[in-house]
This record gives sequence, structure tokens and C-alpha cells, in this order.
Amino acid sequence: MPTPEERARQNIDRQLAACGWVVQDRAEMNLYAGRGVAVREFPLETGYADYLLFVDRQAVGVVEAKKEGVTLTGVAEQAARYAAGLPENIPAVRTTGLVVGATGRSHQQPTLTLPFLYESTGLETYFRDERDPQPRSRRVFAFHRPETLAEWLAVGVTGLVGACGRSPRQQMTLRGRLAALPHAHPLDERGLWPPQVTAIRNLEASLAQNKPRALIQMATGAGKTFTAVNFTYRLIKFAGARRVLFLVDRNNLGRQAFRAFDGFVTPDDGRKFTELYNVQHLQSNVPDDVSKVHITTIQRLYSMLSGEPEFDPANEERSLFSLGDALAKQPPKTVHYNPRLPIEYYDFIIIDECHRSIYNLWRQVFDYFDAFLIGLTATPSKHTFAFFDKNLVMEYGRPQAVADGVNVDGEVYRIRTHITERGETIQAGFTVPVRDRRTRAQRW
Repeated sequence: MPTPEERARQNIDRQLAACGWVVQDRAEMNLYAGRGVAVREFPLETGYADYLLFVDRQAVGVVEAKKEGVTLTGVAEQAARYAAGLPENIPAVRTTGLVVGATGRSHQQPTLTLPFLYESTGLETYFRDERDPQPRSRRVFAFHRPETLAEWLAVGVTGLVGACGRSPRQQMTLRGRLAALPHAHPLDERGLWPPQVTAIRNLEASLAQNKPRALIQMATGAGKTFTAVNFTYRLIKFAGARRVLFLVDRNNLGRQAFRAFDGFVTPDDGRKFTELYNVQHLQSNVPDDVSKVHITTIQRLYSMLSGEPEFDPANEERSLFSLGDALAKQPPKTVHYNPRLPIEYYDFIIIDECHRSIYNLWRQVFDYFDAFLIGLTATPSKHTFAFFDKNLVMEYGRPQAVADGVNVDGEVYRIRTHITERGETIQAGFTVPVRDRRTRAQRW
């Protein structure tokens, strides 16, 4: 019977292979065997790396393996010491990191290290990118693919032109660009009304602090989708987001979301969103890798992760909220690694109408992706607050909406905003029936 250490190594070997890595022993090392090669028990000046990761024949990271059941707290520092002990004759990508001293004392000192650090028991894996402004480990479902690490390193070399107005060192990572976004690219408020401005600014402040989950509460009719399209545009253009998922619980909301993206006129460019970036409302289980925004239901997303070639569209027409009692009786959905949709496939996932029925049944679907999660809801529950780490970045409830005239006697105004080619903002034309159906309340 294998020992806990052996079981951990076997599981790590399988996960690395599933994620596109060629796993080798040091004595049989061949860096031409694949784009990504993971070499076991590689000798370093500071000890042996359990796995040394090579991409395009350059060392880029390490995996520190621990037996099953070990708490991974503090393992990142050990991995960092190994990463800093790479012999000079080994081709490598090095970055400036902060490594805790071997004595375990709390002081930190800068040193050259490899950028990508993993700690894993085979059942649980943590990842840290030493190039982040304030590097810290985060839990991931599996390892990132070699081509993804290569792409991240390429962005670090070239930077994003005007991405955040910071030094190349600070432009290397998504989190570095998010940290600079609110100040480097102030929000253009044209076409937005005050609650939308507040929601976007607070969300960007949260992302700049590297908070992985954020919740936006806005009353029905207050323009949640328009707000989401605005901050999605900013995340793609100024923070360099590779891909954003807009997740809904039924197809009707997906069609509405697509119309919102298709009709959005960008405030700084003057062209429509869909003239600049591809938006795909998924009608099949084949996502378009070129599209910057995907819109789909959580039901179809689970089907895609499960490797199903097709999904019945009829299953996307009913709201999950209406099926709450039936769904509550189902066991949680189990997710397995899918190389067609690796964990890094989306940088951001926007969860529309994120009511409580999703958090037990579909939790693994959200935990699968190494992405920031942004929730949109009008009526959050305790489950909602808990899932988003109680990080409520915007609270605009129905009482305030009624006071502001957005909601009237239970009815809702429909917001319509347009920016002309000359940059002029027109907000008009949203009217709603009030209790006396012979009259209409009109704003603007």
C-alpha cells in the first residue's frame, strides 16, 4: 500500500499530466519532450525541488509536494526558498520576490526567484505569482497549463500599451494592472447615473485590493446589466482581461445580456462594444476562444465542463430560482478537470441574478475556475453574502430606488442611455405605469 507521500506524488503526477505537463525524473530529463516539462526531485542550492517546472526549456516555477492531510499554510515560503536556489547555469525566468528567511523569522528580504509557485497535496493545491504587487497564495482547482504560463510571461515582457501607466514590473500581471486601474484610467461617467458610478468605482477598488469575490446589490430596474457591461469594457480594455464569462440562470436573461453588450456604445471610443470585441451567446457546447465575452447559463457551463458534446436548450428556459425546492434536494454537482476549459480560461465570471439556489448545487462550478467572481442581484440572501465573502461593494435596495423614483408603486422605470458620436449623453425615454394606469410617470 502506498504511503501518504507516495499517494500525493501519484495524484500530483496525474494532475500535471492532465494539465498538459510532461512529467519526468531528473535522470531522464528531456526539455524538448513538450512545451511544459515538470522534473521530479530537481537538485537546487537550497535543497531538492519536488517538481521544477520548465516552459519552452526555461525554468519558471516549482511545485512543493506535501502528503495528504497536511495544511499548506507556510508551504509557499518553502517553495519560494527552493525557487530562489536555482543554479545559475539553468536557463530560467527570474523575478524579484520576497522570501522568508530559513530561520522562519518574520522579516522578508528581496531576492531573485522563479515567478510561479505551487504547493499541493494532490487533493488541494495553492498557487502564487511572485510578480503580483503583493504576492499571496490562492487555492486553485488544478495546475495552470504551460501555454498559459508562457502567455503570462509574454505579457510581462511586452506589457500592455497604456494598460495602467505603471512600470513594466507592475504591468506584468492581471492583479498588477487591476491595482493601477482606478487611478490610471478614471471612470468616464457619461451615460451613467450615480448608483452605477458608485458600483463600478467600488468594484474596481475591491479588485485593486485583490479580493477574489465581490457582490453588487442593485434594485430591479436600476441598471445592473448596463453597469456590468461598463465595467466589463474597462476590465478588457484597461486591465487586459483575456476573457469574461457572463453567467445567467435562464436563456431569456442571456438574450437580454447579449442585447446590452451589442447596443453598448463605448464612452471613449464611440464605437459599439461588439465592433471592438467579439461577444458569444453560447448556443452550443463549443466556446469561441477568440470571443472576449461569453454568455451562457450555469446549466450549459456544467454540461461543457462535464465534456458533453451537446446540451438541450430546453433546459435553459426555466429559472433556477423557480426550481429552488427541487434543486435543494439534489446532491452537489461534481466537477472534474477539463483540458478544453482549463481553470484559467476565464479571468472574470459575472454571476447575474445570483440567488441562493446556486451555491450548494453548483458551487464546484464556480470553484473550478481561477477567476474573480462578481455577483449581481437585487435581493441577496444570507447564502449570497457568505458566498461572496461578505464583500458587498454596492448596496442600492428597493427603498432607495423608490425614493429616487426608479421604482414606483412596485413598478420599474426602464433606463435607456445613449452616447452620440460627438460624446453627448442622452438619457431619456424610460417610463413606467403607476397605480393609476390612465397616467404615466416619466423621468428626464
